[in-house]
Amino acid sequence: MAKRILTIAAAVAASSLMLSGCAASDTTEADTTTVNFRLWDENVAKAYEASFDEFEEQNPNISVNINVVPWDEYWSKLRTDVAGGTMDDVFWINNSYYGAYVDSGNLMDVGAVMGAGAKEAWEPSVVDQFTRNDTLWGVPQLYDAGIAVYYNAELLEAAGVTPKDLNGLTWDPEEAENDNYLAMARKLTVDSSGTAGDAKGFDGGSVAQYGTNLAYDLQAILLPFIGSNGGKFQDGGEFAFANENSAQAIDYLVQAINKYHVAPPAEETNGDGNFSLAAFTEGKMAMFQSGLYNLKEISESADFEWGVAMLPAGPEGRVSVTNGIVAAGNAASENKDAVKKVLGWLGSEQGNAYLGKDGSAVPGVVAAQDTYFEYWNKKDVDVSPFFDVVSDGPTIPAPTGTNYQKGFDQFDPLFKEIFSGSTDPLKGLEQAQAAANGAIGTAE
Repeated sequence: MAKRILTIAAAVAASSLMLSGCAASDTTEADTTTVNFRLWDENVAKAYEASFDEFEEQNPNISVNINVVPWDEYWSKLRTDVAGGTMDDVFWINNSYYGAYVDSGNLMDVGAVMGAGAKEAWEPSVVDQFTRNDTLWGVPQLYDAGIAVYYNAELLEAAGVTPKDLNGLTWDPEEAENDNYLAMARKLTVDSSGTAGDAKGFDGGSVAQYGTNLAYDLQAILLPFIGSNGGKFQDGGEFAFANENSAQAIDYLVQAINKYHVAPPAEETNGDGNFSLAAFTEGKMAMFQSGLYNLKEISESADFEWGVAMLPAGPEGRVSVTNGIVAAGNAASENKDAVKKVLGWLGSEQGNAYLGKDGSAVPGVVAAQDTYFEYWNKKDVDVSPFFDVVSDGPTIPAPTGTNYQKGFDQFDPLFKEIFSGSTDPLKGLEQAQAAANGAIGTAE
């Protein structure tokens, strides 16, 4: 990122001056406070670059350095850096992990920093997600809305399918061989000879084009399927996924992968969270169930006609998860006055609008959200399925809990075994639930 490069270059230049005997007092850089801001999304980081350029024009004594840490390293580095006192001044955090940092005193009280009335300008669902003990612990930055299905229009047309056909798809774990979702996925799955799937699917080794991306993906796949079958993932902060309805939903997914082979094998997706996204953008997958967080990447990478359809409906209808992300202030920061100004900018219509102007994300500031819809309307992309699914029906809560990470570390490898087909879903879920709740101290 440009700001990171400039910061590193400045540090190198300063070192060179000191080595050559130049006095640091000859400059006014000591009057500038640097606020370090950490997040995990490269696309959104580009929008923040433009936003902070304007912020720095208005606040010439504050420089904001953006630090992008990839998702697969983010949470382990966050834990290590917070414990070691080397964490950035402001950082992104999601609903699953923030509780632990609240209870350990690592986050700034947003109401105390910005005033109790500040939250009135922000997306209510995100405010609710990050309110704990009647206190808001982050400034809403983006709103994920719900889950929908991206489609490759060219692959649909080749199979004689219209985008409208996808909006009526339903699935039923008790009628897996007869429901129209798996039938559509089989129709859109093609082997190396160009033959589409039939009622029995393929042997798995000959698939050249997958119908869908069903996989162990908590937000995009697992939670919507569990919720749409009347199951649950948690009860408060306690894990509660070892129930019959959740097991049925997961067994349906496992069969789709390992029996019908309409989705990539778990050996590919368990270790690579971007495998299906890459397959879709490369034209090797017809349907890709996901969220707005992949919209910009698909728009920039896919060289075919694509669009968005509604989430398939289960026995309980369409039930999506919805989520948001906040910018949290590091309570241990030595730059609290500057951090307060940065958080104020991030929570303003002017500062937050940049996330929507280039289509990176739905701004967490309500007044700034029109920028996002205007961007995608100009590109003739209909994003309404992501919003209709949460406005028209119930939602399943996003994972949360003070010790969520400890529980995740226990259930994650067991879920991967389930999706690989090596463990019976209900037995595997019972084992995973006991291990996860034992780790967070709630097991009986």
